[in-house]
Amino acid sequence: MDPITGMENFFTSPLFVFFTSMFYIFLAAFWLSLGYWTLQDSRRRGANAPYWTTVSLLFPVFGWLIYLIARPPEYLEDVRERELEIKAIEAKLNGAEQECPSCKKEVSNDFLLCPYCRKNLKNACAKCSKALDLKWEICPYCKTAVK
Repeated sequence: MDPITGMENFFTSPLFVFFTSMFYIFLAAFWLSLGYWTLQDSRRRGANAPYWTTVSLLFPVFGWLIYLIARPPEYLEDVRERELEIKAIEAKLNGAEQECPSCKKEVSNDFLLCPYCRKNLKNACAKCSKALDLKWEICPYCKTAVK
């Protein structure tokens, strides 16, 4: 048997044709999955999803690698969550709210008593009715002595 004839028989054999067909199907599935993943990821990150999906489908591996380099670093949900956390921390630092010493729930700074447990948080000035800290001996707003 001639080696060239043996190779020819191998490349025309049903087993070789089956495995090459499976390989091409795998490549097509991989190509489509890269496009789908790029579409979903670019939507979650706020990038131009149709553009990046087209790039990743037209240039299968290289377009996807370019997207990985150029994509936004964070998901939109993460950015929104971080911004909300920053706002909450700023509000707490600015003193917009305080914690009730009794029940540990958040209450507004100008509350005289806790609406949850009814603990007295501050006294009211007899003259101007402003909220006064329990330790104060004089009202800083109207100079009235606290009783």
